[in-house]
Amino acid sequence: MNNDILSLIQDNLSGFSKGQKQIANYILSSYDKAAFMTASRLGRTVNVSESTVVRFAAELGFDGYPSMQRALQEMIRSKLTSIQRIEVSRSRIGNHDVLSMVMQSDIEKIRMTLEETDQAAFAAAVECLSRASRVYVLGVRSAGALADFLGYYLRFMFDDVVVVDTSAMSEVFEQVLRVRPGDVFLGLSFPRYSRRTVKAMKYVKDQGATVIALTDSRTSPLVEHADVALLAKSDMASFVDSLVAPLSLVNALIVAVSRRRAEQLEDTLRKLEGIWSEYDEYEKPSDK
Repeated sequence: MNNDILSLIQDNLSGFSKGQKQIANYILSSYDKAAFMTASRLGRTVNVSESTVVRFAAELGFDGYPSMQRALQEMIRSKLTSIQRIEVSRSRIGNHDVLSMVMQSDIEKIRMTLEETDQAAFAAAVECLSRASRVYVLGVRSAGALADFLGYYLRFMFDDVVVVDTSAMSEVFEQVLRVRPGDVFLGLSFPRYSRRTVKAMKYVKDQGATVIALTDSRTSPLVEHADVALLAKSDMASFVDSLVAPLSLVNALIVAVSRRRAEQLEDTLRKLEGIWSEYDEYEKPSDK
């Protein structure tokens, strides 16, 4: 429903009560702000009661105001420009303590991700990765940090891991050119979704590789091209992408795969510990 919520409101506009029309018109004109308002605040903004706002959501077919609010948020987060993000976050944070608000929001996103994670999908992703001949990982822009982190640890367990460089679309295709059945491609993207990631996922799926998506919603364009979809709640803190919950899911994925490839991991770490010791890679505790 979230993909066409504005159309849904527009189509039902003539049948709304006076108060509901005030809500509808405000959402249609300022949906980027309305999506992050509580029912009480939205009511005060358009001069109607909180109960009118709740009834408005029910009239649209939602099971409550929070469901309608989530639908609005999912719709707009992929559309907001960086400037709009700053404006929305300024309104959300107001005079609140930034540190507390951002960290509490991150905690909530991890909690929601844990509650809503599809355990069967997670197990399928672990199985696919554990059996992969070669693993490709692609994340663009802020998701690139997640891709690098995941790739770093996967290299302890696999001989052939490619973290795709994303400087240009043509170069992305050059790096996945030899993908084949038996390989696994893991694409990561969150609003605003990367077209490069979506196009690369479509290509490798057409070549017979197994595709895993790590994204935020079933409505994400990555899901269409994925054999397995892992969902983690993301949020925006000003112009910054909050990826705490996705990183936590990546951590869980790494740990789960490492249990399946324990022998390869232990062999690698045993060799590396010898190299690190020989070449003084790490500081040693001072003798006292």
